[in-house]
Amino acid sequence: MVIGKKNVKTFEVVFNDPTKAFYSSGDKIAGNIVVEVSQVTKVSALRVFGIGCANVEYAKGKHRCRENIEYLKYEDTVHLDRQTRDSEGFVTLRPGKRYEYMFGFELPQPGKLVSSYQGKFGCVKYYVRAVMERPSKPTLQCVKPFEVEEPLDVNTPDILAPAAGTKQKKLTCMFIPDGHVSISAKIDRKGFCEGEDICINAKFENTCSRIVVPKAAIVAKHTYQANGRTKVRTQKLSTVRGNHIISGMSDMWQGRTVRVPKLKPSLLGCDIIHLDYFLMIYVHIPGSNKVILELPLVIGTVPFNNFGSRSTSVSSQAESQWSPSSSLGTLPSQPPSYSNIPSDSLHNSLLTPLLVDFDADVDDEGIFMLTPNLQYFPPPAYSEVDKDCNSNGHVLRVC
Repeated sequence: MVIGKKNVKTFEVVFNDPTKAFYSSGDKIAGNIVVEVSQVTKVSALRVFGIGCANVEYAKGKHRCRENIEYLKYEDTVHLDRQTRDSEGFVTLRPGKRYEYMFGFELPQPGKLVSSYQGKFGCVKYYVRAVMERPSKPTLQCVKPFEVEEPLDVNTPDILAPAAGTKQKKLTCMFIPDGHVSISAKIDRKGFCEGEDICINAKFENTCSRIVVPKAAIVAKHTYQANGRTKVRTQKLSTVRGNHIISGMSDMWQGRTVRVPKLKPSLLGCDIIHLDYFLMIYVHIPGSNKVILELPLVIGTVPFNNFGSRSTSVSSQAESQWSPSSSLGTLPSQPPSYSNIPSDSLHNSLLTPLLVDFDADVDDEGIFMLTPNLQYFPPPAYSEVDKDCNSNGHVLRVC
């Protein structure tokens, strides 16, 4: 984009690698300032700027909220050594020639920049601006934007930690209690990247008189801050829907997945703009507000590498945070097999229960399972450790 263009055919910034999608901290921004004129033009100076800033602007009632933070500020004067300066110190550009002037600068080290962002009420933008100063004429400007994406590794301990929670809502009908609807859910980790599946384990209970529907969705939360005020905007992204749950019933999600679409990474490190994600697990209830459970998510750029050591540590954390009473916890270990008992100690009688058709005069008619009255040996001895009561080292012996 050229501002104030007159008698100048071409004035633009061209990067050395125009195919590069984004830059990160420490990368070098390099290229050329290309100039072509349609008339003889005198230039006193050619300057280049590297600019990066976050801007927030929105209306709050009668007030206009604005805030700005600067992340990159670079300035340099481009050398015009190839052209001869006249007695006044000006360089003369002539039609029919293409002039190219090199520039380059390095982005700050990690921790100084935030990723590019474009939202409804704010943005984080980076660009190179070239300024041509001409004697007795308006200054010309051209701008070339570029993207910055700071790496966000989801394999850090905090992001690898699981997330779990419960939520319950008591319902009434004409001020008469009508049961409740509850959610218990967990995910194995918080960090995900584009294309990965979020595995959801959840339990939904419905004791009210209505038919409810469980759902889940990835939600983006945009937060803008300016002049001491805050504005929040949410977007519902990928969704998944479960089966209807009738009164008095429950439903389990074991490994129900929702895929992460192409998203901008979570925006970290910006004081006035926040882009956060969360997994919203909720139940739609006719005639009432939804029951909503929110589990935090972090969308990163470095995918999950599934190292065994990290998985082990995360699993141990998950067990400490997830209560077995929620019906989604780990199951107790199985007792020893009957195969450990000598075969000659077992009865040779039939062990399969029989299907018996009761007589018509029996109150409960139909076909039921009738187990023969056989005497079994007790199971092999084994021991269990009660994790909930293990503070004193108690061991339960079963003989």
